[in-house]
Amino acid sequence: MSLTSLTALELGKKIRAGQVSAEEAVKDALLQIQKKEPDIHSFVTIDEEGALRTAREIQQKISDGSCTGPLAGVPVAIKDNLCTKGLLTTCSSKMLSGFVPTYTAEAVERLKQAGAVILGKTNMDEFAMGSTTETSFYGPTKNPWNRNHVPGGSSGGSCAAVAAEQCTYALGSDTGGSIRQPAAFCGVTGIKPTYGTVSRYGLIAYGSSLDQIGPIAKDVSDCATVLEIIAGCDPKDSTSLQGGREHLDVTSALVDDVAGMKIGIPADYFGKGLSPQVSEAVLKAADVLREKGAIVETFDLSLVEYAVPAYYVIACAEASSNLERFDGVKYGWRASQYEGLSQMYKKSRSEGFGQEVRRRIMLGSFVLSSGYYDAYYLKALRTKALIRQAFDRAFAAYDILLGPAAPATAPQLGTSLKDPIQMYLGDIYTVAVNLAGLPAISVPVGTDSNGLPIGMQLIADCFQEKKMIRAAYAYEQTRAYVHCPYAGEKGAAE
Repeated sequence: MSLTSLTALELGKKIRAGQVSAEEAVKDALLQIQKKEPDIHSFVTIDEEGALRTAREIQQKISDGSCTGPLAGVPVAIKDNLCTKGLLTTCSSKMLSGFVPTYTAEAVERLKQAGAVILGKTNMDEFAMGSTTETSFYGPTKNPWNRNHVPGGSSGGSCAAVAAEQCTYALGSDTGGSIRQPAAFCGVTGIKPTYGTVSRYGLIAYGSSLDQIGPIAKDVSDCATVLEIIAGCDPKDSTSLQGGREHLDVTSALVDDVAGMKIGIPADYFGKGLSPQVSEAVLKAADVLREKGAIVETFDLSLVEYAVPAYYVIACAEASSNLERFDGVKYGWRASQYEGLSQMYKKSRSEGFGQEVRRRIMLGSFVLSSGYYDAYYLKALRTKALIRQAFDRAFAAYDILLGPAAPATAPQLGTSLKDPIQMYLGDIYTVAVNLAGLPAISVPVGTDSNGLPIGMQLIADCFQEKKMIRAAYAYEQTRAYVHCPYAGEKGAAE
């Protein structure tokens, strides 16, 4: 049995007990990557030399007692939009195909201080713009459960790496569901924390008011442990939370007890467009929580149909501003032939950005332009405020909300990009969470008739991660983690 088939906490415990060394854990993970990467393509960059060197350094600290954290020596994969000093960081784009940062993202730095060993950078939709990990300049990642299907996106590489057991946990980023949706498609657990809980310093921005870094792992305990490590105030990020860490002690919520917890199920989430198999699996999970003592009720959330258009107007507007810096002057792709500065800008950006990124930049520039700003962007901001108010009313009555993470299971490769609007509508259950800055978690709740995973989403009020983690953990105790049948051999899940 591979060490990567363990949870991160189980592997960390073995390393601290001396049953296995950090270097052995890294070598095992690298072996799994070598075996499975040709089929899955989870990674853009693999830092074999750096990972082994770090593992030896961490092992020395574990041996002398100076590094005692629960994840000390455990290898981790990092999404390719999180800067890592001295290690290629491309956002899976031609635009940044040679970019090596001079600093490390705060969230990654906190993991390193806790003894984590970075294996490499995972594939993603280009600049996090996509829901399938098919817009990557380096080619698509495939779903380990069935390699004819997508892993979701934009954190598809991180989720596929965990599901394929190339690593025990990973970091992703979530702008409109980019952790929760691929976690659901790949049968793993992923947390999108409250906006501001984790520093965005070093995260290459897509939508600055929406982006948030979070953990991806096999189970709730691993995710809660990682979140506790990376969360906290950071003076380098003015939007990070201020004050103490009282509500960040999320591992204290790993208790199998939901007696008396009030759970609301938005009726709006179970209408037209939802797969009957997804609906059945999620409602069965709700029944499990009811049987364990929770009070589960259906209610009208309202405004759900407005979340997707409001999200894409705001996200694209922010993207057009954030990606303005990539002009071929100081760093990034520069066209080889041009006449004059203006043509250099145009050709460098046209060549460096893929189709989906160009589409969203143009949409964002349009809604911010004179004559359309009031009609689209300001209206989207007002809708965002109304959505937040709808959630406020819901959380006045309920501790958490429960629903699907995605309207269907993972689509086949090559089908989503043909119809971008349909792909955008697939985010209907996740984008409102980012608009309101709320925390949410995706937990596996079974598979459909094709053997593809189904995910349940639990949503809590701002800085109430403990409530959703408690409910997710309680549900998780009723079912064992289902390992992906893909084991790296040819012919598995073709």
